[in-house]
Amino acid sequence: MALAQAPLLEIDQLEVEFRTETGPIVPVRGVSLRVDAGRTTALVGESGSGKSVTSLAIMGLLPRPFGRVLAGSIRFSRRNGEVVDLATVPPRGMRAFRGSEIAMIFQEPMTSLNPVLTIGEQIAEQVRLHLRLGREAAKSRAVDMLGLVEIPDARRRADEYPHQMSGGMRQRVMIALAMSCSPRLLIADEPTTALDVTIQAEILALIDRLRRENDMGVLFITHNLGVVAEIADVVTVMYAGEVVETAGVRDLFHHPRHPYTRALISCLPEHALRGEDGRRVVQAIPGSVAGSLDAPGCKFAPRCVHAVDACQAAHPQLDAVEPTHFVRCDRWRAL
Repeated sequence: MALAQAPLLEIDQLEVEFRTETGPIVPVRGVSLRVDAGRTTALVGESGSGKSVTSLAIMGLLPRPFGRVLAGSIRFSRRNGEVVDLATVPPRGMRAFRGSEIAMIFQEPMTSLNPVLTIGEQIAEQVRLHLRLGREAAKSRAVDMLGLVEIPDARRRADEYPHQMSGGMRQRVMIALAMSCSPRLLIADEPTTALDVTIQAEILALIDRLRRENDMGVLFITHNLGVVAEIADVVTVMYAGEVVETAGVRDLFHHPRHPYTRALISCLPEHALRGEDGRRVVQAIPGSVAGSLDAPGCKFAPRCVHAVDACQAAHPQLDAVEPTHFVRCDRWRAL
């Protein structure tokens, strides 16, 4: 995938291992992706595909001592031009990156915000830690950040607690918290899952505006391809811990090559088929991710309508369809 500009984030053959009482499991295996400055890479897949584990590995937040990066690299380009492999940075060293250069918006803001501190205190605390501002300057920046994410009457709302705000407002607070130190990379893990459609559209527009204004790279994690079509430049599709397809957003939607990507697109409401009673029925993907994790061949083969016997035996490698389009399927040319 040859692009002129060096990537802001480049993950190469990442493997993550969790040690359990019944033995080790590898929920992420051989994942490679990149995020460029000023652009959005969407990481897509069903629950259990390894998306959130990948993001936790980037942030150095894998649960210790049970979780660890087993192999691969996570190269990040810092503001000073230094390229650091985050997979090799010790836990204490990651504090220099989290919040200041890499920030994350989690799925559920109510469980991510401290219920006993005001919104303003929580933002100011991070600002004081990373930007070394005094108490009053940090409080002023907290108010400015709330205004940046379009929270009305920001000065008053800064003195409120999380429970006093709606879900949409709490998610805006999470974005303000993430943006408070002007990070180079923003990881958004399902940031609109619990929100209604109207609020979801506002949050997506807000993240996209901040990306453009700050030349920030965004890794947007979601299972919603409708959201991907609105916000992404590049899409990486994961299944059972692996990358199965990577392409530009237009190419992926107009020319999907992997059967799993095609199945996900078929699940969109606009692709619903009309049944005998005249009602439209959304096409579901049969089976589940958990049932195919230990398959010796293609991980998607047990659920794939195009699978043949050879798919069950040989594990496919990523194949280049075009210079910027890759697919993990041995039969993509025949589909």
